[in-house]
Amino acid sequence: MRHHLILRTVSKLLIGTIVLFALYVQFHGDYSPGGGFQAGVIFAVAFILHGIVFGLATVQRVFPPWLVHKCAALGVLLYAGTGVASMMLGYDYLDYGAFTPDHPSHGQHYGILVVELGVGITVAGVMISVFYAFAGRPPSISDDDW
Repeated sequence: MRHHLILRTVSKLLIGTIVLFALYVQFHGDYSPGGGFQAGVIFAVAFILHGIVFGLATVQRVFPPWLVHKCAALGVLLYAGTGVASMMLGYDYLDYGAFTPDHPSHGQHYGILVVELGVGITVAGVMISVFYAFAGRPPSISDDDW
């Protein structure tokens, strides 16, 4: 795809903007529409676009498959760990008031941020893993057979 200069240039400009928008959706999800799931998908789109335009090998150098799988697991650990931490503090599972007992509303805010971050990391990791799995398959029909 070296001959698609405009596509490559525009995608380089868009990828940073997409990641920035994903971070906005992630950290403003408790105040406005959005949250971890939407932010994870938007974040994954940046890497999928990079893979489509520049090739699978290039995007896997930027975000290796082993790191993608670790991110998916890390997100689940953040989500579950938040619940376990609240239980260790003597509260119910995912009762965020445990984190700041003197101001439960602050604990709610912190807990939601951590849980949504875990969801976002997991969704991004899984979506990128799915892209790697499909993009890495050998084609069943060659370009000449079309």
